[in-house]
Amino acid sequence: MTAGSAGRSGLAGPPRHGRFVVLEGIDGSGKSSQLQALADWLPASGLLPPGAGLITTREPGGTALGQDLRQLLLHPPGATAPCDTAELLLYAADRAQHVRQRIQPALEAGHWVLSDRFCGSTAAYQGHGRGLSLALIHQLEAIATGGLAADLTLWLDLPLTASLRRRGHRAADRIEAAGQAFLQRVADGFAREAASRGWWRIDADQPLAAVAAACRAALLQAFPPPPPAGPG
Repeated sequence: MTAGSAGRSGLAGPPRHGRFVVLEGIDGSGKSSQLQALADWLPASGLLPPGAGLITTREPGGTALGQDLRQLLLHPPGATAPCDTAELLLYAADRAQHVRQRIQPALEAGHWVLSDRFCGSTAAYQGHGRGLSLALIHQLEAIATGGLAADLTLWLDLPLTASLRRRGHRAADRIEAAGQAFLQRVADGFAREAASRGWWRIDADQPLAAVAAACRAALLQAFPPPPPAGPG
């Protein structure tokens, strides 16, 4: 699927006025670089309404609690590595804190939020990758988010072979070290989640500038800037 965005239906609590944009994809797809490129471009893009701020964040690790959970999930000391189910619950805890402490307050204040990963990554890694129940994952997603969904999710689609080549000899974290068969299941899972959730596909197997241009075009199409005010 080349275009689409998650709706804002089912949101619990006060109505939102900001925008929530998520970047998803396998490791090495360029999410962090493209998130920063969007953050540099958005203030002068004409998309942000007057007075709106821009918040960049990530999962796991978007809050103080999340930073500790990120360390435990990706670089656990000694024999403290969580089992698959504990891993899933820790990601849900990170997300619940992230939504309530950072994302939802920012949206209710009219700001825009850009996040490196959100619910789709849990479905891809812990569901399709680890083989945990997708029904359980969706239930935990609903609890952790309170129904909050992204206004637009950009899926940076990169073949696993290209991801491995880009990562080169960089030290792998605990998730990345699970093996190539696991990572292929994750990559296939992202494709399935993109189709079922209506994500906007971005071809990430091209130069960074071309990927950045495609991301900008997606935002301009999803959130057309208001026309300039006429005279008088």
